[in-house]
Amino acid sequence: MKRLSFMLILALANLTKPVLVGGEIWPQFRGPTGDGHSDAKGLPWTWSETNRVAWKTPLPGRAWSSPVIWGDQIWLTTATEDGTKLSAVCVDRGTGKIERNLKLFDVVLPQYVHPFNSYASPTPVIEEGRVYVTFGSPGTACVDTKTGKVIWQRRDFVCNHFRGAGSSPILFGDWLIMNFDGSDHQFVVALDKKTGKTVWRNERSIDFKDLDSDGKPQAEGDLRKAFSTPHVATIHGKPMLISQGAKAHYGYDPATGKELWRVEERTCHSASSRPVAGLGLVFLATGWSTGQLLAIRPGTDSDVIDGNAATATPPGSADATAHLQLVWKTKRSVARKPSLLLIGDLIFMIEDGGVASCLEAKTGNVIWQERVGGNYSASPIYVEGRIYFFSEEGKSTVIEASREFKVLATNQLADGFMASPAVAGKAFFLRTKTHLYRIEG
Repeated sequence: MKRLSFMLILALANLTKPVLVGGEIWPQFRGPTGDGHSDAKGLPWTWSETNRVAWKTPLPGRAWSSPVIWGDQIWLTTATEDGTKLSAVCVDRGTGKIERNLKLFDVVLPQYVHPFNSYASPTPVIEEGRVYVTFGSPGTACVDTKTGKVIWQRRDFVCNHFRGAGSSPILFGDWLIMNFDGSDHQFVVALDKKTGKTVWRNERSIDFKDLDSDGKPQAEGDLRKAFSTPHVATIHGKPMLISQGAKAHYGYDPATGKELWRVEERTCHSASSRPVAGLGLVFLATGWSTGQLLAIRPGTDSDVIDGNAATATPPGSADATAHLQLVWKTKRSVARKPSLLLIGDLIFMIEDGGVASCLEAKTGNVIWQERVGGNYSASPIYVEGRIYFFSEEGKSTVIEASREFKVLATNQLADGFMASPAVAGKAFFLRTKTHLYRIEG
């Protein structure tokens, strides 16, 4: 019966995967496969405020969530500056006209949000007929994309995000999966996407606490919060939920929420990017303080390792596939907020302060590191052999995705990027701090 249930969940997950037609949809944070890759063709390399702007639409409120796209609709979230009104916005893909501005939640006493963050930073996830939006503990909702009607809402999750929410939801089969990593509670939850009811909830198995001057745990603190978006990858032929917390990184069974493995990291905190997986490895950017980039090989047995002390298992050893392994790690110019790109056998990343890197994915050896300038929160995108970086100052740098660092173009828009890009058809859909652009060659 357990095997039958697992196979049913796996079949449902495969059925709900988006059918990619020329890169026409962008259903979640970081695109159809959640890793920043697009199969679109004919995207432009160069643009400016007066060149290749099909339309430019001012957006209400202040928000850093990225756009998601299905058919002719673009959905985003937004919030008032003070966080008292939380909304979902639908923009017509062809014209740029705002078709709906749906206020979903009123918040009487909003939690504190760091000035660098916003009250609407988590990116929605969309599928045929429905869009799922969350603002963290203030509220999560499912909206009918045709009518704008709210199908269900949840406002009962208790979590002090401490600096503001940042983790985006994902879909797996009939489950909507979300991370909640706050200063008071840390857990992962799966909801039935049709009803909003809780299917499973798993508390984080490690709770790292700040200590006061007397050495006693405090209720709040940076060491307990995180902003990372979870990711489901196929590992050893089965789906695995990879979820990064405050000071530890976890593998779960996405069907049940059972913890499969854990990598502990006591010298860094607040993981903020989305993990990527490939080549039999999982790649984790571990966050702030002395953040690292870890390459791990998940095993078939439940294991716990220390991300600072563990060493790689020698190739060919008896337990090379049975146990969780740390294959390599590096601290050199590791991105904290922008997510990674795994392209073939190479890892590309942009560090928050503007240093771009290319590493061998299997070894961690640095192939090149170059300063492109600027500051970065948005995650890069890969399309047609090119990588696009988007800075907080509004600069876009286009490079070749190769072992040789080569800049193809630099572009500038009037405002900066906190949100990550979206792609549909032959166009970029870029959210700056104030506007949404359609950039098309």
